[in-house]
Amino acid sequence: MKYNKIMDEKKKILAINFGGIGDEIFFLPTLISLKKQYPNSEITLALEPRSKGVKDLTDVIDNLILIDVKGKNKYLEMFKLLRAAWAGHYDLVLSSGGNKLISILLFLTGIKVRCGYNTGFLSKILLTHAMRLNKKQYACKMYHDLIRNITDFNTELPEINVQPKEKIANSVLIHPGVSKLSVQKGCIKTITPEVWAKVIDLLVAEGKKVRLVGGPDDKECIETIMQNVRTQNFENLYGTTKNLRDLAELISSAEKFLCSDSAPLHVAVALHTKTYVIFGPTDVEALIPKNDNVVPIMANDNCELKPCLWARRQTTCEKLSCLKISASQIASAVCNS
Repeated sequence: MKYNKIMDEKKKILAINFGGIGDEIFFLPTLISLKKQYPNSEITLALEPRSKGVKDLTDVIDNLILIDVKGKNKYLEMFKLLRAAWAGHYDLVLSSGGNKLISILLFLTGIKVRCGYNTGFLSKILLTHAMRLNKKQYACKMYHDLIRNITDFNTELPEINVQPKEKIANSVLIHPGVSKLSVQKGCIKTITPEVWAKVIDLLVAEGKKVRLVGGPDDKECIETIMQNVRTQNFENLYGTTKNLRDLAELISSAEKFLCSDSAPLHVAVALHTKTYVIFGPTDVEALIPKNDNVVPIMANDNCELKPCLWARRQTTCEKLSCLKISASQIASAVCNS
C-alpha cells in the first residue's frame, strides 16, 4: 500500500533542503508533487537564511525554518531544527542531504515517515524510505526520487507563481553574475566582466535590445562591465530588482535570457524563457533540463577532467580553460539559435 492511501486528511510535512537559492528551486518540483498528492497538507521547509527568497516564488511552502548550517554555531542550529521538528508534530519528513548522518537526524526527529537517500547500512534501518541517490541526472529529478514511493505525481520542472509579462521583441536580458559565496570559496563559474562587456557590444551591434541586470552580489561585476563597454545603446537595470520575484518578472519579459550558472538560470527554466547559459567547470547534465529551451555555451577546451567542480574538486583550477569562451562565440549562439 502506498503511503498516499492514509494521507486523505490534513497532514504536516517537514522538508529539509540546505543550499543556495538554486538548490531550493531544484527542490520545488518535489514539494509541488507532494502538494498535488496531498492537497490538504501543510509544508514547512527548513533551509539556509540566504535562500529564504524562494518563498516569494511559490505558494506550496506554508512555513520556513531558517537554519544557518554555514555559521559558527552549526551544531546549535541543528539542535534548533530538532526542537522545531519535535514541536511541530509532523507526519512526514524528507531531506535532500547525501551525508550519512542525515538518516540519524531524521530518526531523531521522531517523525513517523522518514524519506532520505540510501547512504548505507544506517539509512536502511533508520529511514522508512531510503531511496537511491543518482547524481547523474537533472537535479530536479534527483530530488524528486526522494518521494517516488509516496506520490503518484512526477513534476519534472520547477514552477513559480509569477504572472508572465509581455515579451519585449528582440530583447536579450543579461545577468552576468554568480553568488559572492561561490567566488569566496574559489569556485569561478563564469567569464570575466571584460568579456561580458564585449558580448554586450556585439549583441547591440546585431540590433538586439540589451538589458543588463544584477543583484547585490554583482555590484563589482556590473561596475567593471560599465567601465569596459563601448556602446551606450542598452539599458542598465542594476539595482531595480529588490528580490527574486522582481527578477523573475524581468526574465519573463525577455525574448532571450543570457546568464551564468547561477540561481537566475533556474528561475528562467521555471518561466520557460529561452535561455543561454555560460558553463565552465560544472555539470551541464545535472544543472539544466534536456530541452531546446535551454542552450549551454561552453569552451572547446577538450579538458579531460570537465566537469570537475564538486565531482572531482571543491575549487576551480588556475587555468580555467573551460571558461575561455570568446564574446563572439557567445553572441553568435544567442543570435543564431
